[in-house]
Amino acid sequence: MDEVDRQILAAWTMDARRSLRDIAAEVGVSATTVHDRARAMQRRGLIRGAYLDLDLRQIDRGVQALVAVRIRPPSRANIESFRDWVGALPEAVGVFVTSGRMDFIVHVAVPDNDALYAFVIDRLTSRAEIADVETSVIYEHLRTMTFEP
Repeated sequence: MDEVDRQILAAWTMDARRSLRDIAAEVGVSATTVHDRARAMQRRGLIRGAYLDLDLRQIDRGVQALVAVRIRPPSRANIESFRDWVGALPEAVGVFVTSGRMDFIVHVAVPDNDALYAFVIDRLTSRAEIADVETSVIYEHLRTMTFEP
């Protein structure tokens, strides 16, 4: 990755909907150059996609929480099975496989506290491999949407 790639990424992280022509004008290269470099970065796996940033409250998922989960026994099969299962649940916004005391942090978004309680008590604790669960409600989520390449 050279300086032109860094400038393209910096411009794009500000708004992933910007046109190639717009980015080219900012960076000072042709739209074809931006297109070719973007495709090369996608092929290398550097650019994996562009995503919508939704206001979860407006889609009735205004209560968010981080649910830390410890798996026992901590075998590869149990870790991978739980990861795949929890990642497919509609409440799950993100799944982090972690080191330390807990094996996972699951970011969930649900309609209300009753739904959060049901997710933790009915869904998670129904799994035999779950040894411990700690839930932290998210009051506010501040995200960095731009990164220095």
